[in-house]
Amino acid sequence: MLTTYLETGRRRTFVAAVDWPGWCRAGRDEAAAVETLLAYESRYRVVSDTAGLELPVAGEVEVVERVVGDATTDFGAPGKIPGLDHAPLEDQPLADQVALLQASWRLLDEVAVSAPEHLRKGPRGGGRDRDAVVAHVVEAEASYARSLGLRKVRRPDPTDASALAQLRERVVGALRGEVDTEAKWPVRYAVRRLAWHVLDHVWEIEDKSV
Repeated sequence: MLTTYLETGRRRTFVAAVDWPGWCRAGRDEAAAVETLLAYESRYRVVSDTAGLELPVAGEVEVVERVVGDATTDFGAPGKIPGLDHAPLEDQPLADQVALLQASWRLLDEVAVSAPEHLRKGPRGGGRDRDAVVAHVVEAEASYARSLGLRKVRRPDPTDASALAQLRERVVGALRGEVDTEAKWPVRYAVRRLAWHVLDHVWEIEDKSV
């Protein structure tokens, strides 16, 4: 049984795995969202394998919380913080969730190298090519870092591996509580939102590379 929560807007519903950040999919309604989430199990297993974690077979989902979405939900992003995300994380679950985020970053770096420069065009993502998608993810992460309470965050050049690694290290440090910050986002939500955004675009690039 996979523990999930739902975020439902007027035109779109997101369903997210509570303990597996980044495994989050959307549909026109609850049934469609759950169906899509389960369809992505094998793709998410690549992430968990990369993180060195064993992903259980989902089979069925259990919805433990429902939140009302807003314009952000309907636009295409899980933007509401569920109540369960305000609960603290023990050391090992936090380490596992950070490992999954880091695995997501690793997959993005790999797909950025292996994917063709020009992607197949379509409605998703506004027709961006590979480098533009990667730049969008990096720009968003600089913004997300500010929601973690980090200051003086600049968007690094996506091709500057050292600057990108430094940004990610600062994000991980904030998630682990290694820096004194006043975060807008609780850790559970932050790591889930970060991993979701990375993987959503990893899968976009993969889908548009064929």
